[in-house]
Amino acid sequence: MLPNIESINNARGAAFEIYKIINKHRPIDSGSTEGYKPDKVIGNIEFNNIHFAYPSRADTQILTGLNLKVPAGKTIALVGMNGCGKSTTIQLLQRFYDPTEGEITLDGHDIRSLNVKWLRDNISVVGQEPVLFGTTICENIRFGRDGVTDEEIEKAAREANAYDFITRLPNQFNTMVGERGAQLSGGQKQRIALARALVRDSKILLLDEATSALDTQCEALVQAALDKARVGRTTIVIAHRMSTIRTADIIAGIHEGVIVEQGTHSELIKKKGIYYSLVMLQKQGKDSNVENERTDSENSGDLCDMDEKQDEEEIRPSLQDVENMLAPIKTGSFRKGSIRRESKMDLSEIKTSKKESGSTDEEQERISVAPLRRLLMLNKPEWIYIVIGMMAGVINGGIYPTFAIFFSKFLSAFNEQDIVKRTQKTDLIALIMVVLGLINCTGYLIMGLMFGKSGENLTMRLRSLSFKALLRQDMAYFDDHKNAVGVLLTRLAMDTSQIKGVTGSQLGLLTMAVCTLLTAVIIACVHGWQLTLIILACIPILVGANVMKQKSVMGNTANDRTTLEEAGRISTEVVENIRTVVSLTREDVFYEKYNANLTSSYRDTLKKAPIYGLAYAVAHSLGFFINAAVFRFGAWLISHCYMHFENVFIVIFTVIFSAAHIAQSSSMGIDFGKAKLSAQHIFQLLDRKPAIDVYSEEGETLNQMEGNLEFKNIQFAYPTRPNVQILQGFSMKVCKGQTLALVGSSGCGKSTLIQLLERFYDPAEGQVLADGIDTKSLHLKWLRSQLGIVSQEPILFDCSIKENIEYGDNSRSVPQEDIIEAAKVANIHTFIKSLPQGYNTCVGDKGTQLSGGQKQRIAIARALLRNPKVLLLDEATSAIDTESEKIVQQALDNARQGRTCIVIAHRPSTIQTADIIAVIKNGKVVEYGTHDQLLAKQAEYYALVNSQVSK
Repeated sequence: MLPNIESINNARGAAFEIYKIINKHRPIDSGSTEGYKPDKVIGNIEFNNIHFAYPSRADTQILTGLNLKVPAGKTIALVGMNGCGKSTTIQLLQRFYDPTEGEITLDGHDIRSLNVKWLRDNISVVGQEPVLFGTTICENIRFGRDGVTDEEIEKAAREANAYDFITRLPNQFNTMVGERGAQLSGGQKQRIALARALVRDSKILLLDEATSALDTQCEALVQAALDKARVGRTTIVIAHRMSTIRTADIIAGIHEGVIVEQGTHSELIKKKGIYYSLVMLQKQGKDSNVENERTDSENSGDLCDMDEKQDEEEIRPSLQDVENMLAPIKTGSFRKGSIRRESKMDLSEIKTSKKESGSTDEEQERISVAPLRRLLMLNKPEWIYIVIGMMAGVINGGIYPTFAIFFSKFLSAFNEQDIVKRTQKTDLIALIMVVLGLINCTGYLIMGLMFGKSGENLTMRLRSLSFKALLRQDMAYFDDHKNAVGVLLTRLAMDTSQIKGVTGSQLGLLTMAVCTLLTAVIIACVHGWQLTLIILACIPILVGANVMKQKSVMGNTANDRTTLEEAGRISTEVVENIRTVVSLTREDVFYEKYNANLTSSYRDTLKKAPIYGLAYAVAHSLGFFINAAVFRFGAWLISHCYMHFENVFIVIFTVIFSAAHIAQSSSMGIDFGKAKLSAQHIFQLLDRKPAIDVYSEEGETLNQMEGNLEFKNIQFAYPTRPNVQILQGFSMKVCKGQTLALVGSSGCGKSTLIQLLERFYDPAEGQVLADGIDTKSLHLKWLRSQLGIVSQEPILFDCSIKENIEYGDNSRSVPQEDIIEAAKVANIHTFIKSLPQGYNTCVGDKGTQLSGGQKQRIAIARALLRNPKVLLLDEATSAIDTESEKIVQQALDNARQGRTCIVIAHRPSTIQTADIIAVIKNGKVVEYGTHDQLLAKQAEYYALVNSQVSK
């Protein structure tokens, strides 16, 4: 019973957490059918005296009496500093939270009285950080509304200016976007998110920095589409760029959680309040663009001896041309019916795909089974515990056969006619049985302690090694759909736990079983070899039945693993992106998808259940048939005087008790089978050596990095999309202390260049040089330690602000003074000090407790703390308000002094002071030079600047 009791207790512990979630009170329940559902939405929204603080930071008041009216069909823009409560207002309208005081009404109805799902169905949202799901582009847009047609998807893509880049992809609308849209650039993700919102066609439109990730040309087109979409809809816009909101019907300035001013653009300019100051700050940043439009570009200066002449004839074919050559069947046009519907996948299709993947996994698992010896070698540090445990197992293994001998003698003692002798014999045997019980108890205690210690240490070691191996893998490994976050986390949790199937207490049970079998055979042969031979002849039958039973169980293991991994991927994706899921009201879609994934395996298991039941029945019933045969033969041996009846009992009971004990040990066979497969997966991960190994000690380490960088004829395509060439002969050089600015449309390869410099990937052709040395020959950790990066979508970890900044430099114990200095430079110190716990405030998962601008500034502080030789800025100020942007931009300008810097920005105003500006198109540089030189050329860069100036 003991192993089963252990399993039951583990199940009870897990069930407690599960039922805790299931039974948790949900004040805002999107699955509830309660609540009023008006026949139509007019769009009048009103915020009445709203007070609010996030539940996780109840001491920090975000909104302190906000009052705001949004008339139907009008556009209201919210402006103010980061953290003033703009995005919070949008979340309250969607009922992610309820205000602590006040009420929000829609068409006169308190939104708390409305059905939650109905409310969210009538709101379209485009967030600051667009979230896509790990499926096709088509399905991501289809999530916008139930029953959307292919024509509507195409129309929405065109309106969001996404149609052209989608049709250039190999699979067009059926292209997989990767987990969280990792296969697309920031601008491409933003445009697909826009298309998803536009296809919804709702009466209320919420835009939270909806064009922050778009280049200037795309922004103008998308902004025009949004302006058109706003007609007849109630729209709430949040934007830091005043040019995108000046046409709003009402502009409301928020400061410290209240509306301090509101009116039209012209009215607020006259008031000279918050809005006026924001406009003036932004205008000052743009003035220099207009003043220098016609500046002569003769004084170009030395650009590291770069050849300024570019022969247009050498320009490589465009991306479309390359794809046409690779796939002449494709036409670039979008054909009706080419979008594959997946939102309502047929269960049979899922089942078929699961069978295919499951069979493939099974084949791989049959080819390579992890050896038990290698697994035990990992347990080598605990060898002393294992030896002591096995010695206790050996002793325990002899207990049952020994008990069988004395049990038989106990029965034969009743044949003794002398009462005194009979009493003496039975008392002695009873005492021996008590001693055997004490020995057995001690043996189990020692086994439990020794194997428990060794098993837990091995599990801990495997988890540590597996996690370290995951961190070791290159980006191409994580780009693979089969290695989604949910799949990897499920493996990490399941595989290491199931390894206990061949370690810990079960290794002791296996030792006991072997010793019991050997002892039983020896004892049986000594007391009656004839009967023993008959019993041994039956063993192959028992073994065959158990093997058949094990195979019937093992047949489902690989398929179950695949199913659970996919289910883990779906659940992880949903939980990570829960805000997007609930705002799209797609809880039921993902619930059905999750269930459909499990249903295929469930049905397969039901079909195989009778086979398993039959195998189990045969394996266990054979014992009774064999007992019948053995007893009958024993009776024949007694009647013909070949054996004494006591010896017959010794042989039979020895075998019966031993078999029962072995059966108890073999009942753990299911875990043993799963453990072997889990061990194989773990060893496959541990043995995988990535092409770019962060743990490798190979490579050159320079005494000091100067910061001279060069890209030489770079050709690159992402491993998951080898037919889509991103860079097509990119060449560029930047010297120590210079700033290189990269501009171009979304998806042209700007962020890809930064990833190549960081060695997340290696180019297919060409070289990336640092101080004249190929980065492939440099020590990887050292190279990355010389680089500081601030990305377009800043990622913070679920710990304190102080720890997040400290992660910028792990080579030393960072003093508090350095952290504060970095925060001051990033213009975040004042905000941090205003929090109740200051620098010890937890930011939440991925920084969800902070606004976009606050996260960005903490990421900047983290990068500056490292004091890098090369600073990489990928839209580093895209999420910062105008006032903060000016201060942070100045801080970044100061940080660039003496450092090589590569800047990616869509706004030319933020890069006009760069030493070199390179315009990228179709994966290569089409022109480069200083701001003045490129304006004088009146080509690509000139067009970008003019488009923004006109805005």
